[in-house]
Amino acid sequence: MQYRKLHGDEMSRLSVSDFIDVQKHPVSVLLHNIRSMYNVGSIFRTADATGIEKVILTGYTATPPRKEIDKTALGAQESVQWEYYSDPAEILEKFKNNGVTIYGLEITENSIPYTSVDAADFPLCLIFGNEVDGIDGTILDLCDHVLEIPQFGTKHSLNVSVAAGIALYEMVNVFRQQQTVGGGAGQHSSL
Repeated sequence: MQYRKLHGDEMSRLSVSDFIDVQKHPVSVLLHNIRSMYNVGSIFRTADATGIEKVILTGYTATPPRKEIDKTALGAQESVQWEYYSDPAEILEKFKNNGVTIYGLEITENSIPYTSVDAADFPLCLIFGNEVDGIDGTILDLCDHVLEIPQFGTKHSLNVSVAAGIALYEMVNVFRQQQTVGGGAGQHSSL
């Protein structure tokens, strides 16, 4: 069998305006105190690829437009809905009041495998913290659960944008499998 690489115009890509109008997977990402704008841009790109609802930027995480974000986002900062809050507690409280499950992605004493999410957990917000210090303890206290990606090497650390890619595809996969089965997982948030 031969494989011919598809060109951009053969990939059934949505336009930005069409993408904005398409129903998204009921997942939001909160980035708190992310220091690298390249990581922020990369997560925007993954958010676009996975079709999630929004990216929330908090603390000193940079916001678009910035050339460093643009370089890795490749335009996803224009297609993915995003918001900025200086204090993440404000949006997390709104999410909780609207039935959104709050997950942190961190290695903690009582963290559970990132594959433990199920259909009843949607809609959900997934929190990523600083590249060096992780998620602040005060933010961890606001989480319903903390997820962990298993690590088998010596570092027990992944780049935040890599971790986001792994976790977001798992969240979307769980949601889409449930929809295929006809289970009707959770309602989309409207924040």
